[in-house]
Amino acid sequence: QVQLVESGGGSVQSGGSLRLSCTASRSRSISNYAISWYRQAPGWERELVATITPAGDSTNYGDSVKGRFTISRDNHLNLVYLQMDSLKPEDTAVYYCYGRGCSGSVCGNYWGQGTQVTVSS
Repeated sequence: QVQLVESGGGSVQSGGSLRLSCTASRSRSISNYAISWYRQAPGWERELVATITPAGDSTNYGDSVKGRFTISRDNHLNLVYLQMDSLKPEDTAVYYCYGRGCSGSVCGNYWGQGTQVTVSS
């Protein structure tokens, strides 16, 4: 079982920046996992924000964040980042880290508990 942990959320004014981080608890490696960031605002469905492959050689983004958000990873540090620039009030949501992959013979999908991002106008 892999427990993902997000950090870096907070409150920022419109146009500002935040960087979210995702790692695994108990020193479990996430280097074999494709990692995605999702977000969910009250009353809305969970939305895919960005995805990065295990090696970090491919990324994709939701249309609403293209050109403003950047996903990256450092497998040596066991971290995945979401750099969020030019933030807008509509980016306000709980942001979740999601991992999918295999560690040895054990494969699974895992969610973090989420971190709140609030953007004020």
